[in-house]
Amino acid sequence: MEGVIGSMDNTRQVFGELLERHRGIVFKVANSYCRNAEDRADLAQDIAVQLWKAWPSYDPARSFTTWMYRIALNVAISSLRASETRERASLPLDEALHDVADANAADHEVDQQLRLLERFIRRQPALDRALLLLYLDERNQREIGEILGISETNVSTRIGRLKQRIREEI
Repeated sequence: MEGVIGSMDNTRQVFGELLERHRGIVFKVANSYCRNAEDRADLAQDIAVQLWKAWPSYDPARSFTTWMYRIALNVAISSLRASETRERASLPLDEALHDVADANAADHEVDQQLRLLERFIRRQPALDRALLLLYLDERNQREIGEILGISETNVSTRIGRLKQRIREEI
């Protein structure tokens, strides 16, 4: 499916199938950048629209998921910046990044650490937040660099610094 895109007749179908297969990326990015369900849904829709607009420029010789992440993160970062400009206020930390910890979890300490990590991630600049999202999604440094448009060395350095800050703050 990630090979030759094909004729214009099936362009929408191919795009729709790829979007459906990899929709988790869209929701993962939206969950990482939005604080409530309505905003997440709006951002997911904005990402899908931008993916469709960018579809003619997709190079099937390259990874679809890398291309998708790059566009999704760019849309999310642009949306975040626009929101910050409008609001000129920090995001509230009382809502979870997404529902990671089970409310009935027996280990309260683990739940607390997850909440602290979510808050840490939410406080990060847009690029570092995107980097953490990709790192936690177990992307390799080459792929993270390609998605974010930075060198592998820069990825490695930033990950190291973020890990150190996490150890210090959490």
